[in-house]
Amino acid sequence: MGDIFRQLGELFVQTIPTVGFVFLLFAILDRVFFRPLGAVLKKREDATQGALGRARADAATAEAKAREYEEAFQAARQELYRQREADHRSALAEREAALQKARQHAEALLREAQAKLAGEVAMVKADLETACRSLAQQISHTLVASDSPNDKAGGVRS
Repeated sequence: MGDIFRQLGELFVQTIPTVGFVFLLFAILDRVFFRPLGAVLKKREDATQGALGRARADAATAEAKAREYEEAFQAARQELYRQREADHRSALAEREAALQKARQHAEALLREAQAKLAGEVAMVKADLETACRSLAQQISHTLVASDSPNDKAGGVRS
């Protein structure tokens, strides 16, 4: 057994320069190759993740703006409908007012014409009554006058 330990010791002593060389190679490769490569990969991953993050943020912002524009568009459309309805109501009110004014004017003209016609009818009735009275007087005078000559002729009529 002692012989085995001795051989192992010799092998261990012989491998020390190789192990040292491997550690030295590892340290050199780590400094010269792996660290810069890791840094480049890290930057690449950060850039990729950053770009994806920015893209997601930009997409969310664009979506929010699209919703805002849609809401603003809907509000503007509703305001336009309200304004159009208000204009329609005011036009109907103006039309109704104009019709009412025309009715009142027509009624006033009608009353005026009826009053004028009633005055003319009264005047015509008065003229007619005057004419009738004068005609009645003429008739009665004519009848009285025609009765008088018969009485003068000598006869009494009974």
